[in-house]
Amino acid sequence: MAASKVQAFWNHPAGPKTIHFWAPTFKWGISIANIVDFSKPPENISYPQQIAVTCTGLIWSRYSMVITPKNWNLFSVNVAMAGTGLTQLSRKITHDYFSDTDAAVQKE
Repeated sequence: MAASKVQAFWNHPAGPKTIHFWAPTFKWGISIANIVDFSKPPENISYPQQIAVTCTGLIWSRYSMVITPKNWNLFSVNVAMAGTGLTQLSRKITHDYFSDTDAAVQKE
């Protein structure tokens, strides 16, 4: 039974013998880098970069569900990209617009 599942995965139209498998697999590097950057100070986060990561994740998540065959690897990596991008944007917005440290600096 396990051998048949492995064989089905191997021969799938979005399986490891195709670019449809490898492109999203390597795209995980972007999401992993964004997760590593969670420890980065918010003032070093780039709005354009995180907007691009978020929009790419949202657009391609939708696309991965309307193509045939459905590419679950593409879907999952893009959901992760959108999630990490939104997390970074929220950190940056919170720091830039809702931070108490800015108010303390302005009072001086």
